[in-house]
Amino acid sequence: MPQTALIQQLRAARVVPVVRNASTEHAATAIEWLRHAGIRIFEITMTIPGAVVLIGRLAQDRDLLIGAGTVPDAATATACLDAGARFIVAPWIDPTLSEPCRRTGATLMLGALTPTEVRAALTAGADVVKIFPASSTGGPAHIKALASVFPGVAFCPTGGVEPGNVAAYLSAGAAFVGMGGALVDEKRIAAGDRTAIQAAARAVLS
Repeated sequence: MPQTALIQQLRAARVVPVVRNASTEHAATAIEWLRHAGIRIFEITMTIPGAVVLIGRLAQDRDLLIGAGTVPDAATATACLDAGARFIVAPWIDPTLSEPCRRTGATLMLGALTPTEVRAALTAGADVVKIFPASSTGGPAHIKALASVFPGVAFCPTGGVEPGNVAAYLSAGAAFVGMGGALVDEKRIAAGDRTAIQAAARAVLS
């Protein structure tokens, strides 16, 4: 799938769950619940123990689009891509992540906050600019301001995004959003509260 097609798929999904759980088991549970609620795209962060193995297992399912998040270096990016990740995400700017993505046709998302950082992320090879943390730096208003300076850039705000403000971020100019806590809340998963997790998923899909 060309990068432009993959970004269009992310745009169509509107929300990408950022899976950041304390264990592989909790992450797998969250993904299973969200999948049954209708979500098919997941960002698996490298903070999860055994994250690369989990990516490999999930990527075997052709109905899912799996990416890797909080990727610290090119070696880890390569391992994730070899396991089947289709997009690589870092909440900072790391130009070394570009080469393995270009080589495999994967989409690269690099983190930024200011116009200077957005330009640096694009120069470093970002296909999408992840705005993190979004809520504590102006929320949708900040995205609107950035989008006015960088028309055509695909922005993905993450950090503090909730079901109730997804529409505001998209209206402000975000291509799609990343959402963690509301969809993969560790306490709810540990407590087996499938109903709450799936209710949040249905809220963002509606």
